[in-house]
Amino acid sequence: MRLVFAGTPEVAVPALEALLASDRHQVVAVVTRPDAPAGRGRRLVASPAAQRAEAAGIEVLKPARPRDPDFLERLAALAPDCCPVVAYGALLPRAALDIPRVGWVNLHFSLLPAWRGAAPVQHAVLAGDQVTGASTFLIEEGLDSGPVFGVLTEEVRPTDTSGELLERLAHAGAHLLAATMDGIEDGTLHAVPQPADGITLAPKITVEDARIDWTTPALRVDRVVRGCAPAPGAWTTFRGERLKLAGPVRLLTDRAELAPGELAAAKSGVRVGTGSHEIELGDVQPQGKKRMAAGDWARGVRIEPGETLGG
Repeated sequence: MRLVFAGTPEVAVPALEALLASDRHQVVAVVTRPDAPAGRGRRLVASPAAQRAEAAGIEVLKPARPRDPDFLERLAALAPDCCPVVAYGALLPRAALDIPRVGWVNLHFSLLPAWRGAAPVQHAVLAGDQVTGASTFLIEEGLDSGPVFGVLTEEVRPTDTSGELLERLAHAGAHLLAATMDGIEDGTLHAVPQPADGITLAPKITVEDARIDWTTPALRVDRVVRGCAPAPGAWTTFRGERLKLAGPVRLLTDRAELAPGELAAAKSGVRVGTGSHEIELGDVQPQGKKRMAAGDWARGVRIEPGETLGG
């Protein structure tokens, strides 16, 4: 099939690589978000998907909005059979959805209908799911509601951050998307409607969502730290300034002496009380400073008895 791939961040690149390597399909163009400011100088930088496409000598389309007439005209001229999508980052209008013969097929990082939305992997970690996965489905105008072509499952490990889990899903999902294109092309794969039960939503995680509530159980604190890593990053406050919890925490299931948020620093590490048992901090990042071990931070600020995190 003639394919126009749509994707933007690094997580989309493995799927693009898999389709470029296929001897059954031809990627004739890549659709991605416009160049965005990045780095200290805030210079405009092409997306990871655009950079990979340019390296492969493939045409790159960067519409400000997918409904722009010039974009729709060029997409129609490319005459794609199918448009595979991974984390493109913009809503597709009906005028765009109608152009490819087969439609737009999205690789979504959850077992649909669970975790429809922008942040399925983060919500799976936050919810304590033991198993998640990826799905390929035909895009409709609803939110991740289209019929499903294929799925794969992936264990959520007890120490997984969202970033680690997403990386595994991106590589496994790349093969699923390529296999989905093969099945559509040879007529052996047909989309099945999603069940009406089990729908959960996964909206984008905000900075406020990543704030630690020390009155919640230690298990919840651990999930927020892992679920918000690497972005937006779990955080709390200390002496009125933001403190990012940049590294993993360790659950101390045999200790519950400290009040929620109360700090205790020793040579063995920095402990914090929660709504259940205590945790030991990993790395932290004070406001305006570099990431450091919690012990080094504690020695620098000289924690006083009874001081707390989170105000």
